[in-house]
Amino acid sequence: MSATGRVVRAGAGRRRVQTLVIALAALMAVASAVVAGSLVVASSAPFDAAFARQRGPHLTAQFDTGRADAARLAATARVPGVTAVAGPYPVAVVTPQEPGGRPGIELTVAGRAGPGGALDRLTMVSGRWPSAPGEIAVSADFPPLRESALVLPGGRKLAIVGRARSVGDTADAWVVPAELDALRGPGSRPMAQMLYRFSGDATKGRLASGRAGLAAALPAGSLLGTQTYLDAKYAADRKAATFVPFLLAFGALGLVMAVIIVAGVVGGAVGAGVRRIGVLKAIGFTPAGIVRAYVAQALLPSGAGVLLGIALGNAVAYPLLGDVQEVYGSSGLSVAWWVDLAVAAAALGVVALAALVPALRAGRLRTVEAIAVGRAPGARRGRWAHRVGGRLRLPRPLSLGLAAPFAHPVRSASMLFAVAFGTAAATFAIGLAASLTAVGEASSERTAGAVTVVTEPPGPRGPARSSPATDARVRAAIRAAPGTASSYGTARTQVTVPGVVGAVDAVLYQGGPRGGAVEMISGRWVAGPGEAVVPTRFLDVTGLRVGDALTVQRQGAPVRLRIVGEAFDLDNDGMRVHADLASFASMGVAVDAYSVTLKPGVSTGTYLNGLKAALRPLGADAFPNEELDDATIVVLDSLAALLTLMLVGVAGLGVLNSVVLDTRERVRDLGVCKAIGMAPRQTVAMVLGSVAGIGAVGGLIGLPAGVALHHRVLPLMGRGAGTGLTPRMIGVYDAPGLVLLGLGGVAIAVLGALLPATWAAGVRTATALRTE
Repeated sequence: MSATGRVVRAGAGRRRVQTLVIALAALMAVASAVVAGSLVVASSAPFDAAFARQRGPHLTAQFDTGRADAARLAATARVPGVTAVAGPYPVAVVTPQEPGGRPGIELTVAGRAGPGGALDRLTMVSGRWPSAPGEIAVSADFPPLRESALVLPGGRKLAIVGRARSVGDTADAWVVPAELDALRGPGSRPMAQMLYRFSGDATKGRLASGRAGLAAALPAGSLLGTQTYLDAKYAADRKAATFVPFLLAFGALGLVMAVIIVAGVVGGAVGAGVRRIGVLKAIGFTPAGIVRAYVAQALLPSGAGVLLGIALGNAVAYPLLGDVQEVYGSSGLSVAWWVDLAVAAAALGVVALAALVPALRAGRLRTVEAIAVGRAPGARRGRWAHRVGGRLRLPRPLSLGLAAPFAHPVRSASMLFAVAFGTAAATFAIGLAASLTAVGEASSERTAGAVTVVTEPPGPRGPARSSPATDARVRAAIRAAPGTASSYGTARTQVTVPGVVGAVDAVLYQGGPRGGAVEMISGRWVAGPGEAVVPTRFLDVTGLRVGDALTVQRQGAPVRLRIVGEAFDLDNDGMRVHADLASFASMGVAVDAYSVTLKPGVSTGTYLNGLKAALRPLGADAFPNEELDDATIVVLDSLAALLTLMLVGVAGLGVLNSVVLDTRERVRDLGVCKAIGMAPRQTVAMVLGSVAGIGAVGGLIGLPAGVALHHRVLPLMGRGAGTGLTPRMIGVYDAPGLVLLGLGGVAIAVLGALLPATWAAGVRTATALRTE
């Protein structure tokens, strides 16, 4: 082994704590970087990757097979521009019943023999593909059911045997083709689905041209409707955009933390080994050899930490990628091999650069000066701090501890920055979690009250028709029910908006809640007829602003409204209008549901039992509202907690290393203190006091940095999701919480110093006094 190799091995062996700290810091930094990097890659065009892998269709078209049979549909493969087709698949639209007999959402069911094919290769998320009539596979996005079957009108049941994902959202469920005839009601139109891919870039204009070519190639009226892949792509890319600012923020924090910790550890090793450096130079080592030896002492444990960090990062990333698949509606996400390679190379490069500066300082040390000074700090360094500490009315062990960091200002600065970044990471993550909770509470599913009453449950021949008299009796029954705190009616319809392609949902309120049914970003809630509240994306698409006039049309009749507020509303991709029902009074729009809020302490089950009995003679029904967990919020909360723990752990390791160096350098001073009567608990207080001040200052620095990072990143995440944020979602910090977060810096420092403080308290006096 070369002389440099022996020096590296001996240095790593003698400084086991520093070696362990470098290895653990590299492990945590690399693990967090692999997780963040993998998710950044997964967030980079996730839909495009899944679309190519599953051969998604550019256009899904639905045809009337009474006008164009299967042979003519198959012949559309020769339409100019078409490069691939699949189908025809028979389809039907069914409305399964929910518990209580109320109608559920309409489902487009396609008949397919299997999940494969030339286009739209479905991914089975769970279960299996239907193999016989009476079985059905539902979309992975279909809400989970308590039952294992879909109940169709007439009482027929289809057993749910699996969940599948279509990257192009071509259908809501799938059955074997032989099942379709049974699903079509009497007199219903026979329909089939065809899937197409086109040559060139599948832009909106190109897809419109392809649709026109298909319509021209078939008899008039054959083409019933089409759906492009662009809507699904927009939804997936919008969700992906929420992750990127968050991951970049944590990635930057992790990178800076790695630099601080490695530089601090190597710098501490140089400071503690000044005498050894002088001896090495005296026996012939050149400055370049000293630099190489100290850089290698950092790279050796870092290499082991990098390997373990990659393994840990992959182990943690795969479950999270599974959750991300649910968010993006994609499949097959995995950690790319080049992410592991890039993170490993970057980590070793960062370690080498961080170690180079203190190693160059070691190379420049003069031999005689290094041997003479040894590892003792400068004679005058920090003396003023001890004089000031002696004048304070504090226990002497504590004042000695508070003055100790000034003897090694560079080492103390490294510890300070580590604590500050750890505090900033914790502040950012806790604020993010609180903001995401507020976002979840503001979603429309959570603001509809505890109970919903529907006025048009299905009858034996389809939905019943409500009347003003029936609605009045329903309102009276709700008001009379014991436990009702408040209620309001809603009517849902669709309108058209000039300049907006397609229908826009309109939610109309009768006696709406005083504070609004949705949270307001700016402006105010609807106060009466002629006013409207719209989401952020509606304003972006239409180019309107709060205060502008808005004209909508329902069945050709115009309704003039004025936008009085911007709402936080993500339903229907943010394309909704909230208005007073009286604005549409002349159009025959009737209330179809009531949202009921209960008094505090009222049991939902007991309340429903009494209300159902009162509503049954009126042909109405009531059911509880269930809160649904947002997958995006769950994933972001998990990531924030994981990455914060890693960063705080790295900060604690930096404190541990610095305190170990300090206690070993001052072991003789500890022996003197013990000899004149310092008790073990006073020794612990002195060591912890040496980091408490640094922790307090680091907390004061990291706290506003974390708040500023939160206020910068959260609006970017909101914009990625296509919405603004309400003041409640951003202003999540309060005074007591900020005080606790500020004390987090002290907690990080004290926990990092606890182990060496315990060692210092336990060292024997005679052993300490004999140590030079």
